[in-house]
Amino acid sequence: MTNRQNTKRYLIIGLGLTGLSCARFCQAQNLNYGLCDTRSELPGLESIKAEFIGVDIQLGLPSLKELNQYDELLVSPGIDTNTDYFTAAREQGIVISGDVQLFSEYCDKPVIAITGSNGKSTVTTLVAELLKADGIHAVACGNIGVPVLDLLTTGQGIEVYVAELSSFQLETTRNLGAKVATILNISPDHMDRYGDMASYERAKQRIFQQASAVVVNADDDHTRPVLDVSERVSAYSIDADKHAGFGIAHIDGSVWLMQGERALVSAHDLRIRGLHNVANALAALALVDAAGYEISAEMILALTNFGGLDHRCQWVANISGVDYFNDSKGTNIGSTVAAINGLAPQTEGKLWLIAGGEGKGQNFSELAEACGDVEAAFLFGADAEMISDSISATVKTAVTETLDQALGLLVKEANPGDIVLFSPACASFDQFRNYVHRGEYFCQCVEELKS
Repeated sequence: MTNRQNTKRYLIIGLGLTGLSCARFCQAQNLNYGLCDTRSELPGLESIKAEFIGVDIQLGLPSLKELNQYDELLVSPGIDTNTDYFTAAREQGIVISGDVQLFSEYCDKPVIAITGSNGKSTVTTLVAELLKADGIHAVACGNIGVPVLDLLTTGQGIEVYVAELSSFQLETTRNLGAKVATILNISPDHMDRYGDMASYERAKQRIFQQASAVVVNADDDHTRPVLDVSERVSAYSIDADKHAGFGIAHIDGSVWLMQGERALVSAHDLRIRGLHNVANALAALALVDAAGYEISAEMILALTNFGGLDHRCQWVANISGVDYFNDSKGTNIGSTVAAINGLAPQTEGKLWLIAGGEGKGQNFSELAEACGDVEAAFLFGADAEMISDSISATVKTAVTETLDQALGLLVKEANPGDIVLFSPACASFDQFRNYVHRGEYFCQCVEELKS
């Protein structure tokens, strides 16, 4: 970690996981900082006071006049900085930042930075696993669950940081300077925060600032840098006709992952299922290559052994010949479309969909087109009726109140050889704590089908 003189006065806004990570880093670096939370009542306040003795803690945003004592605001990603309050702060000359920006200023090791609407966690984890298989001390961090600043103070001997970054984190990041940066894909998400796709894409594009190399998805033009940020641009594709640096070829009736003319591994040998996961694997390989590492036999073995992440197109069980997949992390339309398109070609029988929850202001017309490969969609939750209205012209729908009701109806229809895909295309907060809780509940419901 870079040691540097820093006389700024910071205000950390938002005392959740990220904010407390910022506070611990500032404390370890002897930086000048204060703490603030937007809530009027903060759970765990006493323990926070005990950890940060003598540090000012304010509940509720300070007045704009009070902000003048600070040089920079470190704002948690869950707080929207595109509001009148933060606009006024900027006009007063106060810099708006976040934990990733502070990380970029102190980190002195290579960063492989990954964003996108879908597949971020899978690709981030897979890149780290490939590097570790080759003896490189790489860690997955960021939006995947490990705050980047925590690793600067507690991580020992890290050679490469593989960082999953959300659009919210990138909003407050000015000059990441990654060794390699990528946007995996772009589809509508967080429209309740951004309002339009242009704003959402602008946030994602910030990942390319000062990147040494860029990897693009040749199947999605929205993943290309708007500005010429780097001369080193490589690509991957699941379209065999595009001949990308990393792509696919059909050899003896099987799909193979390719590096140029070099056949790396058959898709049949991967534990992760679906063409969308073939794209994820290609993205990981392309990122490792762009970072300057040779694709080794050890990496390919790690790729074939990678079983995927929980709640991301995760195979749950085969019951009476029907395969059940848990894709609870499918919290937006693009993710569910990718899951449908990935599994449909591998389905011997019919593909059935369970979806629903809070739609986050999405337009479900894109889902309607993908549902042409679905036998029927069983919908539940707050926006089930709205989703049904959007897709019923393409696919048969059934609307229920709860997930277990939807599964109960579907089980009566499915036959051996069929696939049941639980991919909500929505947020979970109408009925569950988060997508993990929702996915665990689905798996529990499936297990109960065995009895």
